[in-house]
Amino acid sequence: MKLPISIFEIYKKIVFMLPPEKAHEVSLYMAELIYSTYLKNILKPKNDIKKQNIMGINFLNKLGLAAGFDKNGDYINFISNIGFGFIELGTVTPKPQYGNPKPRVFRYIDDEAIVNSLGFNNKGVQYLRDRLSPIERVLPIGINIGKNSSTPLEKAHEDYEYCMEEIFNLADYITLNISSPNTEKLRELHSESNLDVFLEKIKRKHESLMKKNHKRVPLVLKVSPDMGLDDLEKFCSLVINYEIDGIIATNTTIDNEVLKSKSLRPNGGISGKPLLNKSNEVIKIIKNHVGDKVKIIGVGGITSKDSAMSKLHCGSDLLQLYTGLVYNGTNLIKEITSNIK
Repeated sequence: MKLPISIFEIYKKIVFMLPPEKAHEVSLYMAELIYSTYLKNILKPKNDIKKQNIMGINFLNKLGLAAGFDKNGDYINFISNIGFGFIELGTVTPKPQYGNPKPRVFRYIDDEAIVNSLGFNNKGVQYLRDRLSPIERVLPIGINIGKNSSTPLEKAHEDYEYCMEEIFNLADYITLNISSPNTEKLRELHSESNLDVFLEKIKRKHESLMKKNHKRVPLVLKVSPDMGLDDLEKFCSLVINYEIDGIIATNTTIDNEVLKSKSLRPNGGISGKPLLNKSNEVIKIIKNHVGDKVKIIGVGGITSKDSAMSKLHCGSDLLQLYTGLVYNGTNLIKEITSNIK
């Protein structure tokens, strides 16, 4: 599925004429249709095999697709065969929800950034479960879960517990997304007192599910890049105390100062190139605090092999990208996987 740069640049100019959210939907729909209809039985998977056993999972290589790219598993045949070592689906919630009002995705082309205020728009966890059940796996799949916007914060754990039960036997690992800036009050779960209560309930459910299903599924927390040092260290301590397997660092930032663009800056989470340094600083702090006790999946601002390597040097065990694909195409996957062990 590797495209010559010139062809991708032409394709990008055409697709960028569409609103960002529509461009994403159209591009993936066409890619999945073409792959599933014409190419699935002709092309061999392009995944660069450099197996890594991390959290007890055999990842094909260190580079994964971040959550948000394919929330509902609608494009899984295509995204499983373009070179990633693993993919993460979601965020899904117990009930389907529309998310925040449109427009809610904005390109900042000069910054190679995207600002989104999607708000966990998805078709619901049962839809994803039904999509995944019949699919033949070719690589590990993580599932990212969240709470419905209508669920009060004090009952958030119930939404996560429900989703965990629905997808437990389909997930290679489960990510608890408590760091999206686009669901009201969600980031309050980062506070020491809220997180302590939340993780105590989640771990109890997790242990119950492992016992019931005779299967171990690692738990991962996705962290905000906007936490202060003291809060981040307390966060790490709780992660260790509750024996959480991994941390995804980081989600999008609400710090508009990372953008160079002087144009209007809508509210939402910023992803892409401007997030790199902020994300890397968080990774360094986490690594210094957790050492080898917790695995780190580094995400945010990967647009080249050098930016990918920078995350590994900061302490990441695995990597993920999303916005880098929008601006650089699938060639970026091969560029990275061929240069990391």
